[in-house]
Amino acid sequence: MLQRQSTGPSIRTPRRVGTLVALLAFLAALIGLTGCSKDDSASGSPSPSKSAAAEGADRVEPLASVHRAQLPVTVRSADGHDVTVRATDRIVPLTGALAETVFTLGLGEHVVARDVTATFEQARKLPVVTRGHDVSAESVLSLKPTLVLAETSTGPAEAVGRIRDAGIPVVVLDPAKKLADIGPRIDKVAEALGVRSAGDELRRRTEQRLDAARKGVPHDGKKPRVAFLYLRGSASVYLLGGPGSGADSLVEAAGGVDAGEESGLKRDFTPVTSEALAKAAPDVLLVMRKGLESVGGVDGLLKIPGVAQTPAGMDRRVASSDDGALLNFGPRTDTVLTSLIEQIHPKRS
Repeated sequence: MLQRQSTGPSIRTPRRVGTLVALLAFLAALIGLTGCSKDDSASGSPSPSKSAAAEGADRVEPLASVHRAQLPVTVRSADGHDVTVRATDRIVPLTGALAETVFTLGLGEHVVARDVTATFEQARKLPVVTRGHDVSAESVLSLKPTLVLAETSTGPAEAVGRIRDAGIPVVVLDPAKKLADIGPRIDKVAEALGVRSAGDELRRRTEQRLDAARKGVPHDGKKPRVAFLYLRGSASVYLLGGPGSGADSLVEAAGGVDAGEESGLKRDFTPVTSEALAKAAPDVLLVMRKGLESVGGVDGLLKIPGVAQTPAGMDRRVASSDDGALLNFGPRTDTVLTSLIEQIHPKRS
């Protein structure tokens, strides 16, 4: 039986300064938000999510085998601390991606709270310990956690420090931004939880499923140019993905070309402009479903300056994925990849 452990608070690094940087920090916090866009059939627009079934229900699939936790363990945190974990009966993972990994490793019953970005079914009823997208130290400490898992983007730093000062072990990890990060990230989470054997099993399963998904990539014909647009219509946030956005890794694995990177973008995200879209010239637009909903579906997306003039806009070619899964880079990424492959490549007659 796994030892019961408590959860601890999370830490965040200070946010960068500047208007664009603030938007990107906002993006990092929102990146795991889930939400299904409304069906566009009412407006006569084709639904971009017909392949959503490939992603399955919004649930994680825990390992079938049970692994006994070997504690205590001392691990190196990404913020430079050596952290000793003595119990994992009360866990607080402070991103949706970390929560997904903890649940899949089989420790979901020990998770006592969640970040706002953890919206998959098994976590949905847990109390949320974030305000907006910042951690509430008071909320975390009130749950008497024994371990908190966070990322370097988690914040504010003062809240993290307060949790650590209360004696709670806080393990910080670097965020996963590409497919190659998935295995090492699983290993690090499993190590912090004292279940290395479960980590080995989950890494093998995940890599096998990713390999199987890649076999669905067609190798005949021209690779489609895919532009990832991060959309939050309510906040007038429209960003074009470039190198390091995370979507670039997925698009490449799906047999496409990241249009933002190919057009010469140097940053992970840049504001959408007509000029940038014209240069990117995407054949397909990739969006998160909640983001698509926020701009009014496909019809609303085409009203954003420059979108309708792209090859993708003229053909209404839009691929979509759940917000809480697209850029998580974890145990469910194979389903995201399978869906993306189906959506970006032309249908064969």
